[in-house]
Amino acid sequence: MADTSLLQGNLLLAGRLDARFFALLRALHQTGSLRKAAHTAGYSYKGAWLQLETAANLAHEPLVEASTGGRGGGGSRLTDAGCRLLSAWTALEERHGRFLREQEDWLLQQPALAALLRRSTVKISARNQFAGTITDIHEGPTTTQVTLALAGGLEIVSAITSGAAARLGVRKGREALALVKASDVLLATDLGGWTLSARNQLAGTISRIQKGAATSLVGLTLPGGATVTASITNDAVDALGLAVGQRATAVFKAYAVMLALAD
Repeated sequence: MADTSLLQGNLLLAGRLDARFFALLRALHQTGSLRKAAHTAGYSYKGAWLQLETAANLAHEPLVEASTGGRGGGGSRLTDAGCRLLSAWTALEERHGRFLREQEDWLLQQPALAALLRRSTVKISARNQFAGTITDIHEGPTTTQVTLALAGGLEIVSAITSGAAARLGVRKGREALALVKASDVLLATDLGGWTLSARNQLAGTISRIQKGAATSLVGLTLPGGATVTASITNDAVDALGLAVGQRATAVFKAYAVMLALAD
């Protein structure tokens, strides 16, 4: 299950002993076999020995010793020092977890900051991600149109299935993210008196042109400071005569807009 907490932190002892090292100690304690423990913790057998030797040098006493007897004819086990170190780490993990939960509880009392951080945890390939508030919903038998108000007085309309709208719990006043792939965004500099059917048309100023071998990423800064990025061919950039500082309009269909709502 993915970690959806706002705060995360890694424990590190003596500048080098991390969770993976203590997974090695724990597995060794449970299996009595360094080879099995190394496999469990993702080390090679030699790498596990090197980690244990380094830790023993830091502790000034051995953490592992050979054991004899038993059906397997012997193996390895933690020394008393190794057991104490593992026990201390386990206690520290619990204390660290409590500390992070306490700080997250405090953070959730700061609505603006908590909302910003939750939006930042979204990891998705869509280059364009716009945060806004749902202001209007038009429900149809199969399709629902959702209007999202953005900063700067702009709006984005998303057309999703009515089933998806119900599953997401779409309703007015909820915060949502509008996700649009750069390849779904067209750029227009002069419509020549024609009107386009595309529901979303956002006017702004070109702030970045990043040319690649065949395509370019063009960034358009909108009123309010948000940026929409379009992925278009280099030929289109040249044909339109695009340049930084030029006015342009980003155009994309409502069906190209995915919605994300917090659980």
